[in-house]
Amino acid sequence: MKTRNAIKLLFFSIGMMVVFSSSIVALAQSGSPPTITDDQVNAIAKELYCPVCENVPLDVCGTQACEQWRELIRQKLAEGWSSVQIKQYFVDQYGYRVLATPPARGFNWLIYVIPPLSILAGGFILYRALRSWKTSQMVNKHQGDNSLLNKKDDYLTRIEEELKQR
Repeated sequence: MKTRNAIKLLFFSIGMMVVFSSSIVALAQSGSPPTITDDQVNAIAKELYCPVCENVPLDVCGTQACEQWRELIRQKLAEGWSSVQIKQYFVDQYGYRVLATPPARGFNWLIYVIPPLSILAGGFILYRALRSWKTSQMVNKHQGDNSLLNKKDDYLTRIEEELKQR
């Protein structure tokens, strides 16, 4: 009796596995290509610039060529290409000028280094200028005090001389 129940359970589990596996295969074969939304296309297109127009991102460019390139991105996504592969495809076709952010190689690394260095240099120059301005004000203040004393001394001396003459 126990063996009979075990055999029934075995056949039942085998049957369930066959049903599930066949339904998965049927879904995989009958499935249409995945629907690619405009947001998915524009996510990649905003990282690319139009090869024809100057300084216009591909996602907002209204030319016929850009519409075709966005459709090409949609096809590549439907084929299973990643965003990195799609960007590399455009770089291979049109060069690095189509990328919104150029790679940090060769001469392009200066784009990533010069702005922070400029900010640091400007801050240092501003610090030094403010510091020298403050010290020059203090020196001028002390010189001004001495010059007033000297003027008073000159005035007093002149008065004393005039009094002596009288």
